[in-house]
Amino acid sequence: MAGKDRILVLGPTGAIGRHIVWASVKAGNPTYVLVRDTPATVNKPRLVTAANPETRDELLQNFQNSGVILIQGDMNDHQSLVNAIKQVDVVICSFGRLLIEDQVKIIAAIKEAGNVKRFFPSEFGLDVDRHDAVEPVREVFEEKAKIRRVIEAEGVPYTYLCCHAFTGYFLRNLAQIDITVPPRDKIYIQGDGNVKGAYVTEADVGTFTIAAANDPNALNKAVHLRLPANYLTLNEIVSLWEKKIGKTLEKIYVPEEKILKEIQESSFPNNYLLALYHSQQIRGDAVYEIDPAKDIEASEAYPHVKYSTVDEYLNQFV
Repeated sequence: MAGKDRILVLGPTGAIGRHIVWASVKAGNPTYVLVRDTPATVNKPRLVTAANPETRDELLQNFQNSGVILIQGDMNDHQSLVNAIKQVDVVICSFGRLLIEDQVKIIAAIKEAGNVKRFFPSEFGLDVDRHDAVEPVREVFEEKAKIRRVIEAEGVPYTYLCCHAFTGYFLRNLAQIDITVPPRDKIYIQGDGNVKGAYVTEADVGTFTIAAANDPNALNKAVHLRLPANYLTLNEIVSLWEKKIGKTLEKIYVPEEKILKEIQESSFPNNYLLALYHSQQIRGDAVYEIDPAKDIEASEAYPHVKYSTVDEYLNQFV
């Protein structure tokens, strides 16, 4: 019996990359990560730091202790990238928003290496071919869509992972700005709070990503994470939270025009987070019908995966 595919994770110390690495290790896939001698310095929202307190050096040491193979290299060094890719079967990129367009370098290296069975570009959000988001996130989604078109044009085998709303961004603070825990007094809700959103923990994103990587049926398809217990409106989530803390929150419903004005007037990261919330809570970018010819609903394809529910996730903050 053939062994499991060798998986290379690019961006392994980020908010999602680290969970993909651990999921790969847990699944028994030989796991490789590409690391730079000098890490990039990018300012990140406090939410990301709050959800991922482990430092880069601590993480890399823990990877090594768990049998992960560290490969020195750099995305901007074509030959080191080709050399790394030649050692594996599947390449998963989890770069942040500032490096999306740079994935053309990975595609070029994959083409030269000639051995990759599957490439997962850095998506890990909503379906970038189905959205009605506003700036500043719209530009990022359009960059991701352009990368899809390059992959398809170059004939690179792919899987797109559409996981929608990370709990670390959307649930840790119930989509509030400038706090890192759920509110206990009042809450601002975009729109009427009745639009369905799809939520998933970063760890479960890793698990489903590796499940898709090990699934031949996910070849050249998009995998959608809209997990039944986590496909909820914000009003439903607030109700869950109120029951946990035994208190009714003051709810302030904010109309779309006011949200759009606030997005325009805010600076990063608040404008970015508000636009993400707006995409899901008002524009309903997690609400759509999938096409079986090109899409896979993760909860149906991988029923064996036990995921964390929104209800369970909120327990840590009670």
